[in-house]
Amino acid sequence: MADRGELAAWLRLTESLGPGPVRRLLAMAGGPEAVFELPAAALDQTLSPRQRQALATPPEHLAELMAQAETWLAEAGHGLLVLGDADYPAPLLATADPPLLLWLQGRRELLGTPSLAIVGSRNPTAQGGDNARAFARALAGAGYTIVSGLALGVDAAAHEGALDAGGATIAVVGTGLDQVYPRRNEALAARLLAAGGLIVSEYSLGTPVMQANFPRRNRIIAGLSRGCLVVEAAVQSGSLITARLAVEAGREVFAIPGSIHSPQSRGCHALIRQGAKLVESAEDVLEELSPSGAVRVPVEPEPEAPHGHQALLDAMGFDPVTLDALMARCGWPAAELSAALLELELEGRVARLAGQLYQRRGLG
Repeated sequence: MADRGELAAWLRLTESLGPGPVRRLLAMAGGPEAVFELPAAALDQTLSPRQRQALATPPEHLAELMAQAETWLAEAGHGLLVLGDADYPAPLLATADPPLLLWLQGRRELLGTPSLAIVGSRNPTAQGGDNARAFARALAGAGYTIVSGLALGVDAAAHEGALDAGGATIAVVGTGLDQVYPRRNEALAARLLAAGGLIVSEYSLGTPVMQANFPRRNRIIAGLSRGCLVVEAAVQSGSLITARLAVEAGREVFAIPGSIHSPQSRGCHALIRQGAKLVESAEDVLEELSPSGAVRVPVEPEPEAPHGHQALLDAMGFDPVTLDALMARCGWPAAELSAALLELELEGRVARLAGQLYQRRGLG
């Protein structure tokens, strides 16, 4: 951002008009301040009467926005990128709808690093959360910056996995950067920033939670990344929007398969039918993104189950199962089976699900 006048012009434009009209005006004028010097005839050819009126009338809260932005930008680690800046991320610039503004908090250099998006359900299964962390740990350890949306569930697990590996991660959010949503992830956001990560938003400071903003922010997640890994997703899911946007941007899409009985796997299965690459390990992703120089990810052996419980794990398989079904498979008394399941649950080998279901957990 060059100066105060340019900042004021950008804020006035983005608060008054949508991105499409602003881009058309910028193409004509060459810069945000010059837009307000365009002749009336040029504006009439570009804008509707309603848009002309909006452009001619400065937003009532513009002075407040300016003061808030200047105070925020004065703090260390805070920044603002605008369309046309020399360091605007090239992969995002090449997409169909690059953001006009990118508010930044943290290490902005991460925008120039090889990145991979990991997205999925806000309510994943225990195994889905484990998978998100495990893939993020391995891929961050191989040098990729993990990009996600700081949402509950898979997004949070992906950021955590990258941080656990000592790697880099970018969170793209759908509110102003002066707040964290959801609030349950405030500690995660603080940990991310303390570890040298980056939080990004196209929305001005003070922008509250609005559901329409979250699907739009998904195009930034897809656009910053070389590929998009979907861990778990229902058929109607924001993660599938991100995957579609990744395809439209020419990025690779990867999906982890799951149980045919799990609603959280159906979105991934739909993606695979549509051409996404089925992946079972981080190495599968690396081979696709860097076939000539993929880093081999060591596979940790699965720890042995407590004595006498391996047969129970084998009987469970990896699909959710009821206690009655396990009793029928194993022939164990209910009390003994419940005690064994509790022990496995405490060791992180089994998850208790809603509806009195149990599910075996793999490595993660």
